Amino acid sequence: MWSWYWNNITTGEHTGTHFDAPVHWVSGQDGGDVAQVPLTRLVAPAAVVDVTEQAAADPDFLLEVEHVKEWESEHGPLPDGGWLLLRTGWDARSDDQEAFLNANETGPHTPGVSVDCARWLADEAPILGIGVETVGTDAGAAHSFDPAFPCHSFLLGAGKYELTQLQNLASLPPTGAVVVAAPLPIVGGSGSPARVLALVER
Repeated sequence: MWSWYWNNITTGEHTGTHFDAPVHWVSGQDGGDVAQVPLTRLVAPAAVVDVTEQAAADPDFLLEVEHVKEWESEHGPLPDGGWLLLRTGWDARSDDQEAFLNANETGPHTPGVSVDCARWLADEAPILGIGVETVGTDAGAAHSFDPAFPCHSFLLGAGKYELTQLQNLASLPPTGAVVVAAPLPIVGGSGSPARVLALVER
């Protein structure tokens, strides 16, 4: 005779490496929750844009459209229905909360995406979402941008997705990797902790 036991799991939706669904932000309130993400969108090719040198020189570095265009001139177009993964080297700080947040009296200072670039990624780029090594997809100073937190506002508003606090992007080539993003299918959830894997042909 089989006995079934159901246990409740309590977890933060936006903690550690995690997945942001459109409903995480007011601009995407009519979009899908994390349980509604089609399985076909959880496995996708990746473009890895390496800005580690710029971020090391300036923790407030912002990715601009011109940086993506430069990457495309060398590696080809961003993958249709794929991820743009922003490699900043910030994962090296993940075992030190103070260094990871890099905050002072003016707030956190971490690299991210400019307002114009976030708008372009949302409206014109063929990607399904963006992934970063930092605590969130927006720069630490994005609270003072216009609009504030443009990655969240524009990408989630466009029905795209976000991955944060990724690790080991240095192990990936600029093109050719396939990302498997596996969030918990939380009904009504605006996000979920995620197991994010990259498949690379050797």
